[in-house]
Amino acid sequence: MSIVVTAASGQLGRLTVEALLARGVPASDIVATSRDVARIKDFADRGVVVRRADFAEPDSLPGAFEGADKLLLISTTTVDERVANHRRAIDAAVAAGASLVAYTSMLHADTATSVLGVTHYATEQDLRDRVPSVMLRNGWYLENYTAQLPQVLHGGAVVGAAGQGRISAATRADYADAAAVALSTGGHVGKVYELGGDEAFTLAELAAAISAATGKQIEYTDLPADGFARVLTEAGVPAELAHVLVDVDLAMSRGELFTDSGDLRRLIGRPAASPAEAIAAALR
Repeated sequence: MSIVVTAASGQLGRLTVEALLARGVPASDIVATSRDVARIKDFADRGVVVRRADFAEPDSLPGAFEGADKLLLISTTTVDERVANHRRAIDAAVAAGASLVAYTSMLHADTATSVLGVTHYATEQDLRDRVPSVMLRNGWYLENYTAQLPQVLHGGAVVGAAGQGRISAATRADYADAAAVALSTGGHVGKVYELGGDEAFTLAELAAAISAATGKQIEYTDLPADGFARVLTEAGVPAELAHVLVDVDLAMSRGELFTDSGDLRRLIGRPAASPAEAIAAALR
């Protein structure tokens, strides 16, 4: 059995390779791919097969996916190129004869109104038409917030446009572990997993959790969309990315990044890391 993990040099891909190894998958059965194989040389040193794959270069994909039984298609980051890039990867997975493609989608992609959600659902539809698949509909990453802790502590506020929307975020490590389970065990073909943390929160509640962990009073400042976009761009976020982030916060305000499915906990066989645990780990 050969399990191919795309984008293995990225944060989620790297954690998924580690989760597969931790679950006892032999290193020689794992194929880690990246546009820059130098960034995953450490996997090769541990016996993992390392190959170059670039979704924008279709000629690189047949060799990268050769012999693939199962494949993790990690969604690419450039939104306007995402669907076409994913379609090339799906073509190559079909040609390789993959028995399963697991795709890292987004919570409630089938009903999502955000730009991210719509592009994820387009790839889901491509997969359903072409190859046996499982949809790993990941919620937001807790790291999207914990990575901002220095700025939050400096400014005394969490800033967003999510209103009172509840967010079922989890750590990348927990999403990676779920992907490893879907790739290394049976019974997942055709399934759709709505994956999110066990403890949903509003951004006001997140600010309170940061206050409790640090002893510093942190407030949540809810802004209109244009105001949040301005804050992001003034902080150096590129305008296109700022638009995506504002769009996601508005989706949060409509409840699109909340789930109480319990799918993540059931897949990984344990509770997901809580927001308080993620904050404490980041502060350490």
